[in-house]
Amino acid sequence: MRRRHHFNMAKTMFAVCCVGALLASCAPSSHRVRSIHHTAQQTSLNQTPQAPNTNQTVPDSNPNGLANLNYVPGHSAIVQVNGGHSTLNINDWKHNHVACQQLDSLNRTSGTTTAYLEKRNVANDSLRVRQTVVPTGWHQKRDGQGKMILNRGHIIAYSLSKGISISGSYNPLQRSGDQNNPRNLFTQTAFCNQELQTIYEQQVRQALRKGAKVIYQVQPIFQGNDLMAKGVHLQAVGSNGLNFNVYLFNVQPGFRFNYADGTSVVDQNMRVPTPPNAPHFHDQH
Repeated sequence: MRRRHHFNMAKTMFAVCCVGALLASCAPSSHRVRSIHHTAQQTSLNQTPQAPNTNQTVPDSNPNGLANLNYVPGHSAIVQVNGGHSTLNINDWKHNHVACQQLDSLNRTSGTTTAYLEKRNVANDSLRVRQTVVPTGWHQKRDGQGKMILNRGHIIAYSLSKGISISGSYNPLQRSGDQNNPRNLFTQTAFCNQELQTIYEQQVRQALRKGAKVIYQVQPIFQGNDLMAKGVHLQAVGSNGLNFNVYLFNVQPGFRFNYADGTSVVDQNMRVPTPPNAPHFHDQH
């Protein structure tokens, strides 16, 4: 009897083991794969530095550091520098002028231009003239709707530089802003100029119209010997509390640029979200 009892128990344990093995082998392998993929996907999402339409942040405005940033399609083309806080000091405002940069050895506007502005520098838009300067990296073309993809981007906007002569000093006889000045123009995408930079130029204009003193600094950022800027660094501080510090990627939806020479190719994967506060205007110059 004892031998039969042990035999029956052995049979029962064997059956249980077989059923367990059978259930395990019958479990869909795709379920196990999905679990692995789900875990990997969560890890990947957690490692993504930012989501589309969310500004990135970099600690400082070192030109080499900014030039090494690469735009990720679908993400915001605006990078907050130094937490969005300007490194300029409004107490440095002494008199109304623009400290112009000189062209570098490659004829690029790669230096920093600092404008010390006041209310009288807000220019009438109707006085703008056609731009004729050909900056480095200039290879114009049209998109599928016939619109130009490049602008001659003003470093200091003509609408902010009324009375500023080509030398950077204030001249009350000069009614318009600094326009056809080779030291004040660079090859800028229409999107970067019209959808991004105008956001911050608008803030400066509003501060000036309210009587504030403003220090506004702009620097196109080139990588190495590239002839086209990868982006533009803007920062400003005003006596009314105006304060921003941003880097704008020089990108255009639907196109990818070779910044070494400024040539471009159509790329439908180049998706660039338009900021909701972009004060858009068309500039075909």
